Amino acid sequence: MKVFLAGASGALGRRLIPQLIEHGHSVVGTTRSDAKAGVLRDLGAEPVVLDALDRDAVVDAVVRAQPDAIVHQLTALSDIDFRKFEKSFELTDRLRSEGTDNLLAAAEAVGVPHFVAQSYAGWPYARVGGPIKSEKEPLDPHPAPQTRRSLEAIRHLEMRVTEYNGIVLRYGGFYGPGTGLEPDGDQLAMVRKRQFPLLGDARGVWSFVHIDDAAAATVAALEHGKPGIYNIVDDDPAPVAEWLPYLADVAGAKPPRHLPLWLGRLVGGEHMVVMMDESRGASNEKARRELGWEPAHHSWREGFPEVLVGAA
Repeated sequence: MKVFLAGASGALGRRLIPQLIEHGHSVVGTTRSDAKAGVLRDLGAEPVVLDALDRDAVVDAVVRAQPDAIVHQLTALSDIDFRKFEKSFELTDRLRSEGTDNLLAAAEAVGVPHFVAQSYAGWPYARVGGPIKSEKEPLDPHPAPQTRRSLEAIRHLEMRVTEYNGIVLRYGGFYGPGTGLEPDGDQLAMVRKRQFPLLGDARGVWSFVHIDDAAAATVAALEHGKPGIYNIVDDDPAPVAEWLPYLADVAGAKPPRHLPLWLGRLVGGEHMVVMMDESRGASNEKARRELGWEPAHHSWREGFPEVLVGAA
């Protein structure tokens, strides 16, 4: 297939291009930066520089490309400050709402049969019932104020894409090359500086996925996935109290600080309490069954050391 990859210069896009080419597909990849066009060309993609929030530019680019598929990986997730969640995710929220609408308008104009889009598994799930959620279970009807706008954007993306008979991939937390969880990553720097504390009992369950496993799942979804929503996560969802001290140890950092919930709420906000003590993990059973995919990195317990060798 000829694949129009929106957000090709992002962390996942850069790992996805080689896998698509290896499977025999050709790639037209978008970036906001002229400087990154050369990176895409070196990876084997045909670069297109555009603003994904400019509908006319997006439609024009897709019309010129005439792709068989559109893969939506548009985000702006560098330099995330979880204490200023709403501000940090402002552009990503627009890319998940306006950007999605623009890509779907282009898909409709050309008659693109395949559409795959990035979503997120984790804190968006409702904080009731068991610790591990399937795609059938509801998203949070009462999100923390700081995450409300982001959840609205996620809901919008998922609704519009599934209405188009497309595929939504709810990825777990990324780690690996190009992500914040790598030897020189910003998220690991926070762990080393002990700026990522345990709140309360830290019972919140997180699901991770290695960036290359996420790319492999995307290729599988593109090639033979049925319309719908899939959790793309590893086999080992775990509470923050388990994975965060382990990550600090692997990185050669001091153990994370521990704060009571009331202080965490005061310092970090209600959304941090939700993520650290109330969030739910995700099951990959559907993706394994229907996409024929399984993660090469079955658990962060092996994946973190592999990625962070030499990080200490």
